[in-house]
Amino acid sequence: MKKILISFIVLTALFSESVNPLISSNRAAAQHKPIPPYAKWGVMAMEKTHERYPNANIVDYLHIGRVTGTKTSTEKFKLWLKENTKEFGVFIDIEFNNETQKVIKITFRESSR
Repeated sequence: MKKILISFIVLTALFSESVNPLISSNRAAAQHKPIPPYAKWGVMAMEKTHERYPNANIVDYLHIGRVTGTKTSTEKFKLWLKENTKEFGVFIDIEFNNETQKVIKITFRESSR
């Protein structure tokens, strides 16, 4: 057990930023971007799309943007689906209450592009 602990300490020292400057430059290049505010709505758009089109695969995802109103806002997405040999787009609008974040309405509109 003592050998394992010593090995762990040595490996940690070898790969720490202070000992190996390559590690810190790799970390700088691979920094995580902050989670966008529409992320939870995007997950919901994909879940609801999968419920509506259970046999289709979602092959692409686009956040179009947010329309902000005084009481409600709408997040807009376009997903590209493939079902057997058919490919099509689906525009999803998720309207929600600005204060409570409660979903008011989800609309779907199919598109050939």
